[in-house]
Amino acid sequence: MTVLHFIIGEAQADQRIDSALAAVAGITRSQARRWIDADRVRVNDRGCRASQSVRMGDALEVTPPELAKSALEPEAIDLEILYEDEFLIVIDKPAGMVVHPAPGHSSGTLVHALLHHCDNLGGIGGVERPGIVHRLDRGTSGVLVAAKCDEAHRHLAQQFHDHTIDRVYRAVVRGTPGADEGRVDRSIGRHPKDRKRMSVRGAAPREAQTVWRVTRRFPTSQRAALDIFPETGRTHQIRVHLASIGLPIVGDVVYGRSPARGAELDRPALHAAILGFVHPRSGKSMRFEAPLPADLTTLLASLERLEENRQ
Repeated sequence: MTVLHFIIGEAQADQRIDSALAAVAGITRSQARRWIDADRVRVNDRGCRASQSVRMGDALEVTPPELAKSALEPEAIDLEILYEDEFLIVIDKPAGMVVHPAPGHSSGTLVHALLHHCDNLGGIGGVERPGIVHRLDRGTSGVLVAAKCDEAHRHLAQQFHDHTIDRVYRAVVRGTPGADEGRVDRSIGRHPKDRKRMSVRGAAPREAQTVWRVTRRFPTSQRAALDIFPETGRTHQIRVHLASIGLPIVGDVVYGRSPARGAELDRPALHAAILGFVHPRSGKSMRFEAPLPADLTTLLASLERLEENRQ
């Protein structure tokens, strides 16, 4: 029987126990509540309720349930693997692939592909999202890491929670930035009228910060290429933040204007180019880069031609 031990640090101090446990154990808050309700969590050697607060230095003792086998059926879907060992796998996710099952996407997801590729993925991270530590939107391409064991899942989830992950995205936006770089510091919450969208004026907002830098301007078409450095990891963060400052991502029909004819895409022009983290077992710093996919390369080339033809 596995027993996990955690010490509450400054980042989790004064949080509810279920929130703090979710952060340090790399599980969802609902999963943390289930463990607490099942008397699998003790704080300072005492039972607890999910609504209790923890203080810095509190000791959590957790006895997770045995991993349940995922009910999802493995699917033989090709993966572009950038790196793999016994603890984790790093892939270059194509645009259009959904990361985990959700309403309307019960098959063909990255999770289904991972279950086929990895023999012992089991219920790591939850039976509906085995191995998933973070996600990319369906329309976003690029680097994504998944865990192949509980140890790796907890370690990687903690790095994402602490914002120590090195992430660089590349995007093409509509508009002409007034500066060469900038920072958006606006909280993000659920859109008050559309639960599928996020908003800087949303309900129950959470702090979010995004840094951006112009790498190329296309004045003829009023477009720009950006490198983006998210300091937090909120849902749709980059798309919401850029749209909020008048720089919606090309092809993003949710947070931007409808795509025009010509040099546009049928998905957001957003690519997770670089992902860096500390290996959960070796402690070695690792960094992976996924090249721009063909559709973004074609888009940039067409914008370059427009600039050349104007000269």
